[in-house]
Amino acid sequence: MQIGKVIIEDEFAEAFRMWAARVVVTAIDDHWLRIATSEVCGYGTSVIGCDAEAGVERFLSPDETLDGRPGASLLFFAFNADGLRKAVPNRVGQCLMTCPTTAVYDGLPDVIESDATARIDVGKKLRFFGDGNQKSKVVEGRDEGTKGRRDEGNPINPQSAIRNPQSHSRRFWRIPVMDGEFTCEETIGAMKSIAGGNFLVCGRDQRSTLDATKAAVDSIAKLPDCVTPFPGGIVRSGSKVGSRYKGMFASTNDEYCPTLRGIAKNSKLREGVMCVYEIVINGLSEAAIAGAMKAGITAACGHDIIAISAGNYGGKLGKFHFKLREVMV
Repeated sequence: MQIGKVIIEDEFAEAFRMWAARVVVTAIDDHWLRIATSEVCGYGTSVIGCDAEAGVERFLSPDETLDGRPGASLLFFAFNADGLRKAVPNRVGQCLMTCPTTAVYDGLPDVIESDATARIDVGKKLRFFGDGNQKSKVVEGRDEGTKGRRDEGNPINPQSAIRNPQSHSRRFWRIPVMDGEFTCEETIGAMKSIAGGNFLVCGRDQRSTLDATKAAVDSIAKLPDCVTPFPGGIVRSGSKVGSRYKGMFASTNDEYCPTLRGIAKNSKLREGVMCVYEIVINGLSEAAIAGAMKAGITAACGHDIIAISAGNYGGKLGKFHFKLREVMV
């Protein structure tokens, strides 16, 4: 299969089960919003070494947020709900409560506790920072009459808070800080998700391959329910499972390293390929990942790209297999 002159390899991306939480953060302006998202998503690239994989799903206009300010929808991924219960409140407390002007809201307000979903205590934990001076406000849902008054000093606009009213109430904590109050929703919704969707962009040189991969990331960024958690959405250090060194869970993917072409046991590089970048995609569903892969691959083709491939472990690591040629149909 080819797209123009680019060969689509007969490979599949191997993804695995994860859990995801969606956090909405707002700030006084775009400057502080960008700082907030950068801080809270930092060191969020691989759960091999960090507490959660994280990324910006999309930026939100003021008319899309509860408090009428610029916002961003963020996705956090961990191996299980307990992992999110540790990572999300820690990151919100360390990176968002400390950041000037921010507020934090639940991005999955309809989620209730079940086998496939969970509620993560965030404001419920962070409220204790108020040292007894914290206050809470409950905005009632539709079944409760959609009532909800704005307390003095509360940055929640009750009209926007119930613009799309839920069938249940939502509690918000107001924690006093030195620039006013930090508003944080009591709990954040989480659900089973998928991580590890991917494809490899194989090009003739570093510059053109980087440009093609960036075009792919920019295309994926327009889509909902998914993120590309690595730096700028791009991975240079693709990995394989295991290592010759004790204690290493993963090591360099020698099959796609141009400098190891002559010594790798099974180099998969086509002639002329001198640079490979990987895009890893985490999503809330199989459809979200498949759609992101198709959009990204389409955007990457051209730019002196020779082939598109994918990373897998023979089907032994994850149960979700995204076959490139099927994804592109």
